[in-house]
Amino acid sequence: MSQSSSSKRLEQVNKHLNMTNPISIFQEVPQAPPDVIFNLTAQYKADTDPNKINVGVGAFRTDDLKPYVLPVVKKADAILFNNQDLDHEYQPIAGQPTYTRAAAKLILGEDSPAIKEGRFAAVQTISGTGANHTGATFLSQFYKKSKDCYISNPTWANHRNIFALVGFNVKDYPYWDASTRGLDYEGLLQSMREAQDGSIFVLHPCAHNPTGVDPTQEQWKGIAEIMRQKGHFPFFDCAYQGFASGDLDKDAWAVRYFVEEGFELFVCQSFAKNFGLYGERAGNLTIVSKTAEEAQRVFSQFEKLQRSEISNPPAYGSRIVDIVLNDPALYNEWKENLHYMSNRIIDMRKALFNKLSELQTPGTWNHITDQIGMFSFTGLNAKQVTALKEKYHIYMTDNGRISMAGVSTKNVDYFAKAIDDVVRNV
Repeated sequence: MSQSSSSKRLEQVNKHLNMTNPISIFQEVPQAPPDVIFNLTAQYKADTDPNKINVGVGAFRTDDLKPYVLPVVKKADAILFNNQDLDHEYQPIAGQPTYTRAAAKLILGEDSPAIKEGRFAAVQTISGTGANHTGATFLSQFYKKSKDCYISNPTWANHRNIFALVGFNVKDYPYWDASTRGLDYEGLLQSMREAQDGSIFVLHPCAHNPTGVDPTQEQWKGIAEIMRQKGHFPFFDCAYQGFASGDLDKDAWAVRYFVEEGFELFVCQSFAKNFGLYGERAGNLTIVSKTAEEAQRVFSQFEKLQRSEISNPPAYGSRIVDIVLNDPALYNEWKENLHYMSNRIIDMRKALFNKLSELQTPGTWNHITDQIGMFSFTGLNAKQVTALKEKYHIYMTDNGRISMAGVSTKNVDYFAKAIDDVVRNV
C-alpha cells in the first residue's frame, strides 16, 4: 500500500472514530426544570378524579369551566373570513399602524398629552411577554442611567427571566405584606428611596400578578413622587386592562397619571386575557418620551430589534384586535364582554369568601374580595397546597396563588371545604 493510500485510510479511520465518539458536545447542558404553570396543568389533565379542580392556570373559564371565546371575537373572526381581499402577506416589521395606534390609545387614553403631541411610538409584539422582552432588550442597549431593574416580590415569574437574560441586575422591591395580606406600601417606597438613582422599576398598573393587590390612586401618586425624586424609569406591564375592574379607563389610571406627570416610560400590553386570545400572542409595546423626535428614534430601534428577532409579527390575533378597537359598535360590545368576565370573577370571589365564612374557617379571608383581577393570593402555605393536591385533587402554585377563573358555582362548596380542612389540620 502506498504512503498516500495509507494516509487516506488513516484519515478515514480518524473521521469514523470522531463520528462514533460517545462524548457529546452537549453533555454539560443541565436539565432545566419544567415550567411551573404548564407542568401543573399537565398534572391536572392526567388526574382522573371527577372532583379535580385547576386553579393554577391564568385563563378565563365560564361557570361550566369551559374556555370562553368572546362573542365580539367571533364577529371579528367572521369579518376576516368573509373579507375577499384578505391575504397572508408579511406584516410591517412593527405591525399594522392601525393596530399599534389603537392599542396605544387604549392604554394612554384618547386625550393623552402624549397622543396629542405625538410623543409616543408603538410596536406590535408577541403578546405581553414579547413586549417585556423587546422593551428590556432595548433598555439593555440604550439605557445608561442604571443596570438595576427592580421587580415586585412576588411577581410574574417571567419578569426576572426576561430582564436577567439581557444583562440587568434584577432585584426585588417589597410588595406583599403577609401579615395584612395586602400591599407593603411603606416597604415599597423605602426600596425606591434606597435604590440607585435611575433604576428601572417594573410596575403592574392593575390586577397585580400574582397577589391581586393594587395600590390605591393616592398610593400611586406617592409612588410617582418618589420615582420622580430618584429619577427612576417606570416600566409598566399591563396584562389585564378592562379585565380587572371591568372598566378600561379605571384599569389604565396609573399609566395615564404617570404620563400626565411628565414621565417618560414604557408600557407593555397583552390582549391574551381581555380578548381571550391566549394562543394568538397579540401584544403591544408603547414608549412615551419627551419629544416626538425622540419617540421616532426609539421606534426605529424597536424595528431594528424586531427585524433581528421575529422579522415581523403574526397577523391573525392583531387583526381581531384591530377590527374591534377601530369599530365603535364592536368596541362597545367588547366592553360588555369584559363586564361579563370581570363580574364572574368578582362573583366567585364573593362566593368563596361567603363559603369560608359559613364554615368559620380559621383566619381572616376578606383579602379574597379585597383583591382584584384573575388571581388571589390566599395565604395558604406550601404544605397546605400539597395537601390540597394529594387529598382533594386541587391544583395551584406552591405560593398559594389561585386563579379565580377556576372557581365556579359547581365546585365552590367542595373547594371551600377543602381549604377549611387543610387550614385546620395541616
